[in-house]
Amino acid sequence: MKLQSKPGALAAQVVDWQKEHGRNSLPWQNTHDPYRVWLSEIMLQQTQVATVRGYFARFVDALPTVQDLASASLDEVLGLWSGLGYYSRARNLHRCAQDVVRLHGGAFPRTADVLVTLPGIGRSTAAAISSLCFGERVAILDANVKRVVTRVLGFDGDLALAAQERALWDAASDLLPEPTVAAQSMARYTQGMMDIGATVCLPKKPLCLLCPLQSDCRACAAGDPQRYPVRTRKLKRSSQSIWLLWAQTSDGAVWLQARPTPGVWAGLQCFPLFDSEADLWDAVPLSRRAALQPQTTFVHVLTHKDLHLHPWRLALESEADLGSLGRLGGQWVGAAQWPAMGLPAPIRKLLASA
Repeated sequence: MKLQSKPGALAAQVVDWQKEHGRNSLPWQNTHDPYRVWLSEIMLQQTQVATVRGYFARFVDALPTVQDLASASLDEVLGLWSGLGYYSRARNLHRCAQDVVRLHGGAFPRTADVLVTLPGIGRSTAAAISSLCFGERVAILDANVKRVVTRVLGFDGDLALAAQERALWDAASDLLPEPTVAAQSMARYTQGMMDIGATVCLPKKPLCLLCPLQSDCRACAAGDPQRYPVRTRKLKRSSQSIWLLWAQTSDGAVWLQARPTPGVWAGLQCFPLFDSEADLWDAVPLSRRAALQPQTTFVHVLTHKDLHLHPWRLALESEADLGSLGRLGGQWVGAAQWPAMGLPAPIRKLLASA
């Protein structure tokens, strides 16, 4: 699937556009530090730039190097990540930092082929790191860039099929800057493709008149850019009801337990969870049940699942009043400690509202 333009011409347009109109002031830009680029790429997966800004600043302030991250505890990492969601990213981030230190002497590999062997780094993220930091001539294909490439090429293959996904990777590679200029162009080209996808080639109502690739774009010429990318198979949403036991003392200490892996909120500190109201009541000693108070039920939305949360609050005078609840496993966490811990967003909101 070829363009009418000469090889490398499209890439040159992207590079020139990025210099004048692209995003050049984000906190993880204007650096060739792979630690910061990697961290931003992981945070930006499924998360908006506006949200990531604050988390990125706090994270690098607390853990400024990959060595700092590798030596930190998982609880500290999850605490810094708390509220950002998709917590498997944080767990993989921690494991990846440890592997960079243990296997690579604390220096990130310079090629996408090696980077992709590290935990939590997929093909597109590996290419982003190697192209932005080391000038490697390799294509990225995150959701935004995928949209740009399919529209420019009029690529109508069903990306639910692995063969079509591979074909799109090949097509994206054909668009890269020419090898003779790749070393000095790849960082800006990669950033430019991301910028076009994020700010111009939008999922709905794309700003085609502002796009540097408009003259080459087959989707624009056909008047149907929103048709792309094509993906027929969609993941079905599911739902789950969970009952939460919110045990808290008068001085603000709460009973928390580490969630198992795998499972919802794996690795985070959380209230004890139950599959039914009856199970929750059975876990509370008879002498304490009179203190149980239902709280407002609410829905917490995950990517492909709706969690219907039913919190029950158990107010206790002191930690000693927990009684046989201790058999559930967990620990008392003081009011001064839990804000820094890795908590699921709805649990943090409940505690903050108390």
